[in-house]
Amino acid sequence: MPAPLDVTGRPTTLRDVDLDRFFHPETVVVIGASETAGRPNTTMWRKIRAWGEANGATVVPVNPNREEVDGVACQRSVLDVPGDIDLAVILVGDAVGMFSTVLERKPAFAVIFGAGFAEVGAEGEALQEELEGLIASGTTHLLGPNTNLNAFETFREDLPPPKIALITQSGHQGRPVFQAQELGIALSHWAPTGNEADLEFADFARHFADQPEVGVIAAYIEGFKDGRTLQLAADHAARADVPIVCVKVGKTDEGRSMALSHTGHLTGSDRVTSAVFGQYGITRVDGLDELVDVAATLARTKPPAGHAEKRRVAVYAISGGTGAHMADLAADAGLSLPDLTTETQTRLRQWIESFLRVSNPIDSGGPPVMDERGRKIVEAIVADPNVEMVICPITGALATMSRPIAEDLVAVAATTDKPILVVWGSPIEEEVYRDVLLPSGLPVFRTFGNCVLAARAYFDWHAFQARYQSPFAKPVRRRSPAARATDPLLAAGPVLSEHTAKAVLAAYGIPVTRDILSTSATEAAAAAGEIGFPVVMKIASAGIDHKSDLGLVQLGVSSASEARRTFTRLTATAADAAPGAAVDGVLVCETAPAGVECVVGLVADDLFGPTVMFGLGGVFVEVFEDVAFRVPPFDRREARSMIAETKGSKLLAGARGRPAADVGAIVDVIMKVQRLALDHAGTIAELDINPLLATPSGAVALDALIVST
Repeated sequence: MPAPLDVTGRPTTLRDVDLDRFFHPETVVVIGASETAGRPNTTMWRKIRAWGEANGATVVPVNPNREEVDGVACQRSVLDVPGDIDLAVILVGDAVGMFSTVLERKPAFAVIFGAGFAEVGAEGEALQEELEGLIASGTTHLLGPNTNLNAFETFREDLPPPKIALITQSGHQGRPVFQAQELGIALSHWAPTGNEADLEFADFARHFADQPEVGVIAAYIEGFKDGRTLQLAADHAARADVPIVCVKVGKTDEGRSMALSHTGHLTGSDRVTSAVFGQYGITRVDGLDELVDVAATLARTKPPAGHAEKRRVAVYAISGGTGAHMADLAADAGLSLPDLTTETQTRLRQWIESFLRVSNPIDSGGPPVMDERGRKIVEAIVADPNVEMVICPITGALATMSRPIAEDLVAVAATTDKPILVVWGSPIEEEVYRDVLLPSGLPVFRTFGNCVLAARAYFDWHAFQARYQSPFAKPVRRRSPAARATDPLLAAGPVLSEHTAKAVLAAYGIPVTRDILSTSATEAAAAAGEIGFPVVMKIASAGIDHKSDLGLVQLGVSSASEARRTFTRLTATAADAAPGAAVDGVLVCETAPAGVECVVGLVADDLFGPTVMFGLGGVFVEVFEDVAFRVPPFDRREARSMIAETKGSKLLAGARGRPAADVGAIVDVIMKVQRLALDHAGTIAELDINPLLATPSGAVALDALIVST
C-alpha cells in the first residue's frame, strides 16, 4: 500500500521494510562465489559465508563453473537454489543483468557491490536508472550498488548495550567507529548504503531506532536520497528516544563536488540540511573522532534529573590550571558552571586545603585523591543539587594520582545516574587508561574539545527531547481555500509584480500595506490623497527587481504635485534602466510606522522542497546573511525558535531604548507563509517578503517578490 501523502505530494509515513530478515537471514545465496586464491570474490564469499553461518543461515554458493566452493555444494544458477531466498549477494560483473535474473526468484533482499553507476557520470546514471526500473518492477529490496562488505561484519558480544548502530556511505569512513569496539564501545549493526538505488538511510535509521539494544545511531552521510524520508526517519528516532549523530559532508563547494562524484547524490543546501537536523534533534559533528565520542556519550549516559536546558556542569581537577582550562572551554560552549551549594563547599573544605577553590571548578590540589578523601570529594560533588554532570580532566599521567582518581570516578559513577565524563589528556596510554577507564563504561575522551562537544550534545539532545512533538501527527492533506483563490494570480507569469505578489499574501491573511496602482500622474496624485500623505511611490513592474538600487522607489512624497512629478520621474527612469521591462504603472503605498525590517522568504530546495526563511531584512539580508531556515511541517514554537536563532532577533526585543516588536505577529506571518508553501509546492520557486516591518503592534509586508517555477 502506498504511503499517505500530504498536500505537497510527499509521504507522511515511512515505508515498512523488514530489515530483520536482511540482518538475520535463513538462506543466503552468493552469486559468483569462488575459492581461487587472490580473487576478490573468494574473500567476499568467505566473509559472507562466515557471517551468515554465525547468524544461523544456510549459505549457498552459485557458480556455473564449479561443483562446490570450499567444500560447499554449488548451484549452477540462482534459479536452481531450492526454497525461499532471504538474501542474494551478486558478485558477477554484469550485476544489472544478474539482478534481473535474481528477481525471478523473488528474494527479500539483494546486494550489489559493484561500482560504475551514478557516481561516475552520465553513462553510470543511465545504468543506475535501468537498475532502479528493475527494482520498481519486483518485490526485492536492494542494498547498493557501490557498497561494500561492512554489512557483514561481526561485532563483539561481550560489550553491553546500549549500542551504536552505524550507517555510512563510505566504508572507510565508518572504520574508526567500528574499531571503537577496541575502546569498549559497543556496536550492533553497520549499514553501508552506497548509492541508495533502493534501501536508503531512512530505512536503516527506522529499523535501528526500533532495536532494543540500540542506544544511538551514528552516521557518515555524503548526500541524502530524499529530504522528506530523512525528516520522517529522524522523527521516528526522536519518538523512539534514540539520538542520531551525523557527519554530513558538503558544507563547502569542494565537499559538495566530491560527494556528488562519490555517491551520485544531490547534497542539497547545507544550511537547510543543518536546519532540518536542528528541527529533529540530529547532532551534527565534523570529525570521525567526534562522531565516536559524542555517540558513545549519548549511549552511555542517563537523562538529566533536572532541566537539561540549564546545562549545569561541575569541573573537578587535581590542578587549578587544568580546571581553569576546562572551565573556560565549557563556558565558551554554552555550558553553565554554577557554584556548588554552601553545604557542599563546607563538606569539601574537610578534605581540600583552604587556599584551593571548592566552588566550581573544584581543585583538590592532588594529594587528597591518594587516600580515602578522594572518593568523598567525588561523592560530594556528584550529590550537589546544582550539578547535573561532572567533568574530570586527567592530564599528567602520574599513576600515583591518576589511578586512584580514576578508580574513584568509576566507583562513584556506579552509584549515580549523573554523567561523569573523564578526559585522559596525557599522550601516554598507560595502564590506568587501558585497564581502569576504558572498560568502565564511562564516557572517556582524549581531548578537552571533544569532551565539551559531547557534554553540549548531551544537554542539547535531552532538552530537545523534553519539548519535541512530532509535526507529522496531523499533516496537511488538502489545499486551503486561499490556494484556489491565488492560483490565477500565480499563473500571471514567471515573476509577479509587487502588486500581484502582495495580493497573494493578502489572500493568506498576511498584512500588507495599503497600495493603489496608478497608470498616470493624475491617478497617482489622487491615490496619494486617498491614502494620506506622506506616501511611498514605487515603479510597478514584474521585470524589475532591486527597485531601490535603480532609484525606482521614492519615500516621503508629501503633496499631490510631488506625486505627479514622482510618477513622471519613476516611469522615465524605469524606461532608461530597464528598457525591455513591461511597466504596469506606479504603486502608491501608505507610509509604514517605524519598526525593525525583517525578511520572510520561501525557497524550493532541491532536496527538501518548500523551505521557509527568516532573517534581518532590508538590504542587510544579503550583506550579513543572518538567516534561519525551517522545512515544513513545523509548529509555532519552531517558528519562534527560528526567529531566536538569528542575531538580528536582539533588535526585536528592543535595543537601545527602542520598543520591543510584536514577535507573535512575525510568527503568524511565518506560519502563513508555511501554509502558502504547502499549498503551492511545485508552483513557487521563490518568495521574498522584504522587508517585513515588525512593529510593537504587528507586522506588515512592505514589499514582496514571487517567482513561479
